Parts: sequence; structure tokens; C-alpha cells
Amino acid sequence: MSFNTSSRQLPKTDEAPEDMPSQEATPLDAPEPKAPEAKAPETETPEAETPETGTAETETPQTEEPDAEAPEASDVETPEAPDAEAPKAPDTETPEAPDAETPKAPDTEVPEQAAAVSDTGTAAPETDGDGDGDTDGDTPAAAPRPRRWRRVLGGWREKYPVAARVLAWATTAVALAVVVAALLMPTQADKFRVAAFVRLPVEAIFGAALLIVLPRKPRIAVAVFVGLSLGALTVVNFLDIGFNEYLGRGFNVVLDWSLFSDAQGYLQDTFGKGGALGIAALAVTLVIAVLALTTMSVIRLGNLAARNTETATRTTLVLAIAWVTCAALGVQYAAGIPIASEHTMQALQFKAEQVRRTLRDEAEFAKIAKKDDFADTPPDQLLTGLRGKDMMITFIESYGRSAIEDPVMAPGVDATLTAENKKLTDAGFAAKSGWLTSATYGGSSWLGHSTFMSGLWISNQQRYRTVTAGERLTLPGAFKKTGAWDTVGVMPGIQKAWPEQKFYGIDKLYDSHNLGYEGPKFSWSTMPDQYALTAFERLVHSKKHDKPLMSTIILTSSHQPWAPIPKLVPQDQVGDGSIYDSIEKAGKKPADIITDSTKSKQEYGKSIQYSVSSLINYLVKYGNKNTVLIFLGDHQPIARVSGNHASRDVPVSIVAKDPKVLDKIADWNWADGLQPKQDTPVWKMNAFRDRFLTAYGSTPTP
Repeated sequence: MSFNTSSRQLPKTDEAPEDMPSQEATPLDAPEPKAPEAKAPETETPEAETPETGTAETETPQTEEPDAEAPEASDVETPEAPDAEAPKAPDTETPEAPDAETPKAPDTEVPEQAAAVSDTGTAAPETDGDGDGDTDGDTPAAAPRPRRWRRVLGGWREKYPVAARVLAWATTAVALAVVVAALLMPTQADKFRVAAFVRLPVEAIFGAALLIVLPRKPRIAVAVFVGLSLGALTVVNFLDIGFNEYLGRGFNVVLDWSLFSDAQGYLQDTFGKGGALGIAALAVTLVIAVLALTTMSVIRLGNLAARNTETATRTTLVLAIAWVTCAALGVQYAAGIPIASEHTMQALQFKAEQVRRTLRDEAEFAKIAKKDDFADTPPDQLLTGLRGKDMMITFIESYGRSAIEDPVMAPGVDATLTAENKKLTDAGFAAKSGWLTSATYGGSSWLGHSTFMSGLWISNQQRYRTVTAGERLTLPGAFKKTGAWDTVGVMPGIQKAWPEQKFYGIDKLYDSHNLGYEGPKFSWSTMPDQYALTAFERLVHSKKHDKPLMSTIILTSSHQPWAPIPKLVPQDQVGDGSIYDSIEKAGKKPADIITDSTKSKQEYGKSIQYSVSSLINYLVKYGNKNTVLIFLGDHQPIARVSGNHASRDVPVSIVAKDPKVLDKIADWNWADGLQPKQDTPVWKMNAFRDRFLTAYGSTPTP
């Protein structure tokens, strides 16, 4: 009689029971053995259930798994138990003894142990739980029952050993590549080259040495921590690449999180709500995937080093010697690409220093912002040289130096500037132009606006919050303080509450909601520049005023992605903007140009031409002898358009009919006309406020 138990085993005894039947298999053609009388226990227990294939052996024999070395069930002849049903060979089940009563197994379960399988597909020897692989006495040890997926995987590896080895080696190679790439990834797109990724990262050498010496549980914990940290660093590196591409600087881990809401708004305006949500979901998925991939890679490499300690130790030692040698000799692939790399350590040191500088800068800038040479200047001593003039300060979005000097964009833009300057001359206007270095690049236009009008270098969001929360004298605020001007703002890009209105000293604000526009949006831009200027004339400038106007106007048609671009229409057909419906539908889509640098440059140049032409046409038609226009760019376009490592310079022009206005800035040495020359002086943008106030009769009062 054969007893069949599940994952339970009979109690061990020092000696096997005398009445235990022989456990050797008997051929079917041998005489049928007599069933020995088993001593039944005093209490009956339920019949043990037949286990699935692969059940661990207990003290009583059972049919072995097909992939074991024992013969298959179909080839083995076993005695028939009285009145028992014959077992089905394909299922390799042990026949049940119908009337036999089995003693109740102890109420403890054999713990499940993972079947140790090496990377080459060879199963590791099983042990009895003590780790020595021996059995106690004459009683065979019970083998643990592996989980189903491990049984399936182990069977696949035994069935396809070559494929298993290749897959294991490939997985290890991918894990190594992921870790090395994460440690050596540049933070700027133009620095991606093969040589950057075939160096010796010192961080990998230290990490390997640490994982080799750690016991299993601490090793896994450290590997998880290192993997997650490496994944987080990789995500920050991608952010650095994106910020360098768009804003000309790396990602600030303290200040730049607030910009993601602006980025989401830009994506929604450009690709629609569905497209923006899809991009956001993809970004989150990629972040999770990067964290998971780097973590699993470090764990795999750590486990491999632990299983091959001697080889891993020798390899780590050789790499360490090679790294020290290359570092000492200064061996490089090319200038700036040393073989002995400390890239990750240097990146972490830079980020840590950036955090310290950012935190220190907040307190230091607050002190700087309080110092203002014109804060206490009496109103009657401010801007005396411009009394009676209608002032316009106009920003053209992304109007940068590259528009005038880049070989792709410059021909069209320069031709437009020449033609528009001739219009001004014919209408009796004159202009002088120079260069200003913006505090921002590729975006964050409000930093450029605040830098120009406050006279402070506003290069980050923290400084912007600090200055706009104070009472710094701005250019519009200076005109307002005199009591001689009414201040107005025309800002079609503002689509929500704008508390900075008070800081800038603007009495009346016209934003995207109250300019009366009924036409379509042009990607991010809420309305064409020609319409915004026409609405300004209709709602503000054409009205009778007791005082001249100081108007701050921000044009948006040259905002990226530069598709579709509006076209000039006859002035008497602008109306409520409905005429732009067909123009918007016929224009290019953002997807048509956003990934092509050359097309982006071409369309950007066209947008600058449109904005400049719209502004000059307005000035020629509605300007008079008392009109003074100051217009400039707020920042350069993104690096994909302006070029890697382009300057932050933007053109600035002052236009007036009254020659006395331009005579007061003759010592600035600016170029005549709307186009500054290559050798025209360059100022930092924050210097303009004080120079302008001083040139036009304001008296500083320290």
C-alpha cells in the first residue's frame, strides 16, 4: 500500500515502523504482493488528497515528475493497490488507496523555498532546510514545493538551456548598460556622443565593491536604494536636457517645480486637452519605468557579483587600478571627455551647490531689492524730458538676436526691418536700436518683463516672487508716480487673475477676456498681434484723455510653437477677429514643425516679421508727433531655433517723431534705424531702467 501526502509529511521517528511496507517499485508482471496490515491510529483522519505533479516527496514514495531523472510514469510498472483505480499516466498521479486510513500529519507546513536556478539554467541542489543538504537518520528529507512560476521557468530552462543562457547573458548586459548609461548621461543634448558612454565611472567601481561584501538582505536593501537614487538622478538629467533645450539652463531642483503647471498649460494650448493629458501620462509612465529599470538592473548586477564573488572581486580591482591610472595620467578620448569619469559625483556636487546658492540668494536678493536710487525721487523730478508724450513700451515675444543674425532667419527678418524702417522714415519717425542681455532664455517671459521694468536682475521664480511682493519702482510705476500719465496694460497672453498689476503700477488692464476677440486661438497665442493693437486703439488710444498714456503692451503671435501664424489683413476688415478663422485653419499645425529644427527656424522668422510689421503699421497709422515707442524682445527663442550656446541678447529700439527724444540718448551710441549693428553696445537688461530714467530728466535720490 502506498500513502500519498500533500505538502505535509509524517512525523519523523528514530526508526522506521516495523510494519512499513517496502518502498521499492515492483514490476507489474511480478507476483502481486500482499498488502501489509497497517496499524491504524486510534483516531481516523480524512483521506489525504493527491497532490499535483511536482509534489515534494515524503516518507512514502510517489510517482516522480516527468522532468526528473527517474523513468516516466508510463514506463514504470507499479503494483496495484486493492480496489484502487489505475493512475492516469499523463497526469502522473499516485493511485489512491480507497479504504486506507492514514495517520494525521503534524499540523505544520513545510515552508516553500524558491528553487535556486543559476543564470545558466542549472538547478541548484536542494537542502533540507539546515543548508547542509544531508538527511536526518534513515528518513528521507522532504523537498519543498516550488511556486508554480518557478516550476514553469525551471522547466523551460531545462528544456531550452542554450536559449536560457543567452537570455540570462543578454539581461545582464542590458542591466550593465542601463547602469553605465545612467552614470554617464550628459545633461545637454549636444554632448551626446559614443565617447561619453564608454568611460570608467568611478561610482560603479565603488558600488560594485560595496555590493560584493554585503550579506544578502543588506545587499538587496542597498541595491534598491542605489537603483532608485540612480533612477531619480536619470530623471533629473532628462529635465536638465529639456531645460537646457528650452530655457538655456539646467533644472533647478528648488525653484522649477512650479513651472510644470505653465508647461501643462502650454501643451494644452498647443495640442489640445487630450494631447496634453496624453503627454503628461506618458511622462509619468516613463518616470516609473526609469525608476523600475535602474532598480532591477542594480539588483541583478549585485546578485551576480554575490554568486561569483571571486571573479567580481578581481574584475573590480582591475577596473579600479585602470581608473586610477587613467586619472593620474589624464587620459582622454577627446578634450573634456576623460576616460576616468566622475560625472555623477560632479553632477551631485553641482546640484548640492545649486541648492545652497538658491537658498542664500533669497536673503541676499531681498536686501538688494530694497535699494533703489529713484525710490525717493519727488514726482516733479521724474521723467521731466518726456512730459506730454504718449508712451508705449511693447514686448515682442521671443524676439532675439538670432532672428537678426542667424543665416536661416536673418534674410527675411532683416528685409522686414529695412522695409519697416523705411515706412517710419516716410512717416516722419526716426529710430535708434541697441542690444540688451535678457535675464531669461527660451521662455519664462515674465522674468524678462520684470527685469526690464524694475531694474533688477530677475533670473528665477524666487526672485520674481520677491520683487513683485515689494514696492520697487517700475517704469510704468514711475510714469504713474508723476501724476502726469494714465497707465494702461494690454496683455492678451494673460488668461487668469494677475496680481502683479499693482506692482507694475498699471491702472487699467486689458487681458485676453476683455479685448472683444471672437476669432480662433493660434496655438498658445490667444489672438493675433494686429487684432490686439487694433483693440488697443479702439478701446483706449482713440478715446479722449485728460493725460497722455503710458501703455504697456505684450504681443504674443511670435510665441512658440510658431504654427499656425496669423497673416496681416486690411485694417478695416479686422472687426471682432472672425476673419482669422480661415487663416488659422489654413495654417500649419504644431506637429508639422515642432520636431524639425529648420522648419521651426523658418516659421519663427516669419512670426517675427508678422509681429514687427503689425507694430510698425499701427505706429504709422495711429502715431503722432507726441508718440514715443520703445519695443524689444523679452528673450531669445529656444535653443533648437537660436542654436546651442547662443547669446541671451535681444534687440531694443526707441522710435519717435520728436528729434529731441532721440537726442537725449545720443551718448548711448545705439545704431540708427530698427536694426542694431554687430558692434552696437550690449547692456544687461536690468541696466535699462536707471539709464532711461536718468536720460529723461529723473534725479536719483540715494
